[in-house]
Amino acid sequence: MVLEVAAAVLAGIGVYELFRMKGLAILSFEGVLSILGAVFLVLPAERWMPFLSGDNSNFMMFYLTVMIILGFSVVSKNTYTIDEAGFPVIVSLYVGVGFQNLVTARASSLAILLFAFFIVWSTDIGAYMIGRQIGKHKLWPEISPNKTIEGALGGIASAVVVAIIFFLVQPAVFHHNLVTIIIFTLIFSIVGQFGDLVESAIKRHYDVKDSGNILPGHGGILDRFDSMLFVFPMMHLLGLF
Repeated sequence: MVLEVAAAVLAGIGVYELFRMKGLAILSFEGVLSILGAVFLVLPAERWMPFLSGDNSNFMMFYLTVMIILGFSVVSKNTYTIDEAGFPVIVSLYVGVGFQNLVTARASSLAILLFAFFIVWSTDIGAYMIGRQIGKHKLWPEISPNKTIEGALGGIASAVVVAIIFFLVQPAVFHHNLVTIIIFTLIFSIVGQFGDLVESAIKRHYDVKDSGNILPGHGGILDRFDSMLFVFPMMHLLGLF
């Protein structure tokens, strides 16, 4: 339950950071509804919304916020348009689904949750160390000028090494053989790095250095969780939890 509350709070902060980057007030009808939408996605319905029925209760509560946001175009006589409504909707979906899958991973197994963190952390550390030592060819200079192809490959290699060690120490955690886990790890490491690039693209679009300043010296919540917001859903899609 503590992790669920923490994930919901982090999701709310993530929504706030995106609104802040765009220059929108979080204490507005769309800001509040966007946070609510993300929180509705994160908190398990059976525990936090027992008055609801059905397997899709989380999504339906999220969609309720979408309907209200879209309905404001009518109330405002179309001065608030569907284009403007798209931002708070996609923000709550992006952040909410990512943290929802973090919570689902923990409900499945603490080891799976740790596996995801280890893959992301080892990718980040490997990419930084290898890129700093031998990185010469830019990976995507228009989005993140400091990242290199050598660093990206180093991050993937580091993640694979960590995954092999994790598998040898905790083989019972997985329902797959080592080769499959290595293939999955390649995917997770690549997807995690892409998630990092997505957030870099968002920051570049809004011309900000960090998503926030809640973590002095480390930026905002999205700066710390951008890779994980992509990795956890991919892990879920591939059936690890």
